[in-house]
Amino acid sequence: MHNACTYSRIVFFCLLTLFTRAAVAQDTTSADGLFEAARNQAFKNKNYTEAVRLSKKALLLNAAYTDVIVFTGRIYAWNKQPDSAKAYFEKALLQKPTPEDAYAGYADLEFWNDNSEKALSLLQQGLSDYPQSVELLLRKAKILNAKKDFKQAILIVDTILKLDKNNTDARALASQIRDNISKNRIGIKYDYVSFDKQFPDPWHLASIDYTRQTQAGAFTARVNYANRFNMDGLQYELESYPRFSKTFYAYVNTGYSDNVGVFPKWKAGASLYANLPKAFESELGVRYLYFTSNAFIYTLYLGKYYKSFLFGARTYLAPANSNISQSYSVIARYYYGGIDDYIGLLAGAGLSPDDNRVIVQLNSTYKLQTYMAELTLRHAIRKLNIITANFSILNQEYRMGMKGNQLQAGIGYIRRF
Repeated sequence: MHNACTYSRIVFFCLLTLFTRAAVAQDTTSADGLFEAARNQAFKNKNYTEAVRLSKKALLLNAAYTDVIVFTGRIYAWNKQPDSAKAYFEKALLQKPTPEDAYAGYADLEFWNDNSEKALSLLQQGLSDYPQSVELLLRKAKILNAKKDFKQAILIVDTILKLDKNNTDARALASQIRDNISKNRIGIKYDYVSFDKQFPDPWHLASIDYTRQTQAGAFTARVNYANRFNMDGLQYELESYPRFSKTFYAYVNTGYSDNVGVFPKWKAGASLYANLPKAFESELGVRYLYFTSNAFIYTLYLGKYYKSFLFGARTYLAPANSNISQSYSVIARYYYGGIDDYIGLLAGAGLSPDDNRVIVQLNSTYKLQTYMAELTLRHAIRKLNIITANFSILNQEYRMGMKGNQLQAGIGYIRRF
């Protein structure tokens, strides 16, 4: 009897759920129901023609339904029917109060159709009604950046980050605008490395680089100096970050040194980066080192921006070289200001071929077991001056059964101009 009652209840709730869903799906008698159906057609089925038909039907029931008016304008804009889109956006602007997304949608339409001045005028009207609208401000900054009015654009982005410091779109735009403002960049860096057991003398490393920002991407020339094992050495590097689209860009690096042991004789690297949906980013790449033989190391990275944080994980793999240990690391950054203002933590195992402080330790006949933790700081002063600092500790098995600690401290300065 108990089982029969339980079964009856399950059947009842299943039927109730089906009837409820059917009622929702068939609600095309109200403006709200038609609006929901139109949204489903547009966003789920990509059926813009049916979405417009349902929206117009909703407006027959409620001609002043502002959300439907703006939505219909956007559908026409996405479907590349600008005249029809304008008619609906103009109708939306007559609503009192005018909705914020009416200004945004209309401005998008004008910008997509190469009418930046009209788009800016619409955004300015919107900001007079909604002066702290992040969406309107962000659109205005993007248009000013496209018009090469970089000084006004960066002022607006700074305003956005004060209103919403977690806005990853604004932070990325700020980086792009600063690169556009200052086409040139000079950086200097110094690192001090000490050992408690492995080596008797500390290491000293320094670098100076020059970067030029172009429409194709950033290009850098760098000279590295190191004093290791009581020997001096220089390394020369060329580096670039060519950009292919809004989604994809690359990293290419090559370096040479005539002081083998202090540096590898040759080094090179290439990666493809992707800016993925939902604030994810990824990298797939390869690194090459030559001391006295070839070594190829492959890298994978995945990162995620969440509010004011960046979380990421990276690995370096050398399947063809048994003397190079695999490397794994995780990072976390907290952005307390713009793109150049953050505190970062890194923890991992293994050595990175991208880290000049430890790169020579990859030239080993013994697979080094290494554990590392690092704290980094990056801070912008008046936007064009950036200071960096880092401190790390490594625990390394440098010989069979023998471990030692390695302390590193570094400071750097970057000047944009």
